[in-house]
Amino acid sequence: MDSSSNEVIRDCPPFFKVYKDGRVERYFVTQPVPAGLDPTTGVQTKDVVISPAVKARIFMPQSTTPGQKLPLLVHYHGGGFSIGSAFDTFTYKVAAPLAKQANIVLVSIDYRLAPEHPLPIAHDDSWVGLQWVASHANGQGPEPWLNDNADPSRVFLAGESAGANIAHFVAVQAGVTKLVDLKIRGMLIVHPYFGTREPSDNELDKYVCPTSTEFDNDPIVNPAADPKLNEMACERVIVLVAEEDGFRNRGEAYYETLAKSGWRGKVEFFETKGEGHCFHVVINNHNTEVLKNKMVDFINKDI
Repeated sequence: MDSSSNEVIRDCPPFFKVYKDGRVERYFVTQPVPAGLDPTTGVQTKDVVISPAVKARIFMPQSTTPGQKLPLLVHYHGGGFSIGSAFDTFTYKVAAPLAKQANIVLVSIDYRLAPEHPLPIAHDDSWVGLQWVASHANGQGPEPWLNDNADPSRVFLAGESAGANIAHFVAVQAGVTKLVDLKIRGMLIVHPYFGTREPSDNELDKYVCPTSTEFDNDPIVNPAADPKLNEMACERVIVLVAEEDGFRNRGEAYYETLAKSGWRGKVEFFETKGEGHCFHVVINNHNTEVLKNKMVDFINKDI
């Protein structure tokens, strides 16, 4: 083998490195959780195929009322657009307890990852996922769990880190395209990842999204650059940040952008003190419970 094939041409820790021969090696590979019944929460999961490229996992809580339609939350996982999935331990740790505590149907969309599939493929896949969810609004969609149990008039979007970026994107798309089949009541933006003018961060953004324009002009990395932001199809947003998160100020900037954008919804801001980026995905402590309860309260406020 040519030794030059082992030459690293792009190193993007903690996500991936790219070799000269085109191979991609991830620093961290998340572990999958099989679908089925979770004995701890009583939540049942089921995996579905939306398209050849897009899949999803449905989280269904135990319902005490047969035929009861529950609120529906559409979730997008984090991981720098390049690691993670709807089927891994991190998504499971967030989604299963949230489905149980809020008593909601939760659909986590699995999108293709960069750098093999550069942005905006993840955003396009995620939009396909939301359109698939909307196809169940009349009770005639391809997935019985959603036809029978999900209420299309009480829909929430959510995502952490890069997934929060994606949730924002699909909310704007839903407004611009007049996706009337779903009534999006709220959106949870958790420790969001948006772009910055910092050169070091722009290098990663440019590699996972080679078609991106400069920060000031690209709505994917900078929501303030989107002339259609005020059309976002969402009634309420909560922006959740962590004090020790390197992306904390980006979350606050997003909050401020929404507040002055002309969007007619209501936006809230909540900061967890003394914690880092997506701490609730990797540790269980008092702040984890506080954050989960804040998310549940936000959802239940509108139910």
